Amino acid sequence: MNPVRVGYIRDKILATIEDEAPAPAQGRETVRALGARPLAGLDILDVGCGGGLLCESLARLGGRTLGIDASSSNIAIATLHASQDPRLSGSPSSSNERPRRLEYKHTTSEELLASGATRPQFDVVCSMEVLEHVDHPDKFLRSCADLVKPGGHLFLSTISRTPLSQFLTITMAENILGLVSRGTHDYTKYVKPSELVQFFSDELRWIQRPSNGSSGTLPFDQAELRGMAYLPWAGKWTLAPRGSPMELDCNYLFWVRKPKTTQ
Repeated sequence: MNPVRVGYIRDKILATIEDEAPAPAQGRETVRALGARPLAGLDILDVGCGGGLLCESLARLGGRTLGIDASSSNIAIATLHASQDPRLSGSPSSSNERPRRLEYKHTTSEELLASGATRPQFDVVCSMEVLEHVDHPDKFLRSCADLVKPGGHLFLSTISRTPLSQFLTITMAENILGLVSRGTHDYTKYVKPSELVQFFSDELRWIQRPSNGSSGTLPFDQAELRGMAYLPWAGKWTLAPRGSPMELDCNYLFWVRKPKTTQ
């Protein structure tokens, strides 16, 4: 799943750069100049980073990346894995050098917000496969939103609350195939795409035109929903075709842009 998520984040940010350029040719040239480091200059936060796979990928694309997790063991695993690549976690040899590209911290999004006199904010905030495990999704989403700079990006991935998702993620993945431990998922905590859209439209007012949650009705410069599907014959995940049947009925990605000015 990680390559799909990384590719989606990279492509959305590059598309934004092109769209906001004064002229199409200038936007394309800016993207070309970024080359293999399209996230260079961006401060990135991964909330619920787990073992750090997404963090490492984003750091290799040039982002100054901080991974946080409520589990100290996850942070230890992620730190150990990153230490094998000195380009990611090597400490600066002098105070004049840039901070290291990838760091980890044992904390939560709420604790990070309250950790200093100045509220930390990031160009990009990600939280992948976390939302469906939290007890208070509204509070969690607000904390993630508060960590995004004005004009910044929030990327989420989670599971929709549908009969199909219950069958695939619990009946099959947990109870029959044993791909994940029984009890990993709680169907009642799954979040429908329409509920996310409503929250960011009505509560936070990041999306200015209300939507019914369909991927085709969101303003392209404010938010997007994309389904993800596992291809067992290929052994990999892929983005589901836009508008395909049941595109958003199981795993999906949600991107939303924070307004540059307060609404």
